[in-house]
Amino acid sequence: MSDHGTDRPDDSGDDTPPNPFAGTPFEALFSQLGFTQPGTPGSSGPAGFLPNGPSGGQVPDLNALMAQVQRMFAPHEGTVDASVTLEVARHTTAAAGPDPSTTPSQQAAVADAVQLAEMWLDHATDLPRGATTSAAWSRAEWIEHTAGTWHTLSEPVAQHVVDAMSQAMPDEIKTMAGPLIGMLSQAGSAMFAQQLGRGLGELAGEVLSSTDIGLPLGPTGVAAVLPANIEAFGDGLELSSTDVLLYVVLRECAHHRLFASAPWLKPALVAAVEEYGRGTKIDLEAVERRAAEFDPSRPQEIVDALQNGLFDPEPTPEQRHALDRLEHLLALVEGWVDEVVTQATHDRMPAATALAETMRRRRASGGPAEQTFASLVGLQLRPRRLRDAVNLWAAVRDRQGAEVRDRFWQHPDVLPTPADLDDPLGFAEPSTDAEGDDAFDAELRRLLDGDE
Repeated sequence: MSDHGTDRPDDSGDDTPPNPFAGTPFEALFSQLGFTQPGTPGSSGPAGFLPNGPSGGQVPDLNALMAQVQRMFAPHEGTVDASVTLEVARHTTAAAGPDPSTTPSQQAAVADAVQLAEMWLDHATDLPRGATTSAAWSRAEWIEHTAGTWHTLSEPVAQHVVDAMSQAMPDEIKTMAGPLIGMLSQAGSAMFAQQLGRGLGELAGEVLSSTDIGLPLGPTGVAAVLPANIEAFGDGLELSSTDVLLYVVLRECAHHRLFASAPWLKPALVAAVEEYGRGTKIDLEAVERRAAEFDPSRPQEIVDALQNGLFDPEPTPEQRHALDRLEHLLALVEGWVDEVVTQATHDRMPAATALAETMRRRRASGGPAEQTFASLVGLQLRPRRLRDAVNLWAAVRDRQGAEVRDRFWQHPDVLPTPADLDDPLGFAEPSTDAEGDDAFDAELRRLLDGDE
């Protein structure tokens, strides 16, 4: 009997069994569904191959594959299947490397840092403490505790993306397709859930705390940080690990104070995300133009186009407006946190200046995981005018005091505008007469009374 190629061991020294679908469109399909061959780089999905092929080679576990496909079409609440997102996020995090549980000593260190940070912040702002407890999370715990908020943020975007895909089709195609439209919508929702899960799994490897991206993602009142990620963040900074931890905790506690004192702020940020989702439109003509360029004899071109955003919607004017508002609010939040932490650490932490600059550069550029999430959901959760916002809040505190600086957060209509960020010194200049101050107070009372 003659030897076949699949029966001979690989002379390359790689012990990974051959993938029978390598180089075919099915390989990309199985990968998209979360089935990757064990031992291959980037494998992160649930086990989908069994060692029962020729001479130990691996073939797809069709039972697991069908179970995964059935899950794609299983009924679930909302557009995004939260359970799929959570499962994929867990697998992505597990594949990235070890994620040990936090130790009692790490939990104690975080609790001590929170206690000290709150004492320092009491001298920098009159806003009351917003955190009632502390927590040290692993990456997996970050996913568990923040998945609900991410689901809330992504649901409007996913809903309008799926709706836009069906609305972009001509009426005659909708009539002919019939139930197929519903199946495509379900498949699109499942694909979105998996992409979101991968984005969260990668983001879990970079975030430092529950408010690291400017939004309160975790439970209310819990000042939570990720010691493993903080340690990685501090590598190469030539600063003590104690200082790095304390600085991250200071920012976490400052965020909690702000969001607790301005209860309108989180709903406003979520509303901006929802407004972004409502503006989603699919340019079907652009899709048709790109599809006409494909070579039918090269199916990999179609796979690559789908993975690189063939159906990604172009930003509309409504979405740009929502994104501008979201970035402006995030800049004001992060700028206020920077300003308050700077005052809290003044004459107390010499390393704070270097840490503040490192943190600003990190937020301004965004890491690979943040960019990955932005490409999936379509939002850059990044304050582009962070330095302008820091200068504005510092100027207000310098000229009118910390109490006036913090008073602007009582109502969204009295917050600085983008034009104010262009002239922070002019905005911070106090009124020359009592009448101007009285008018500001009267307007603020009117707005607050109206809300009540």
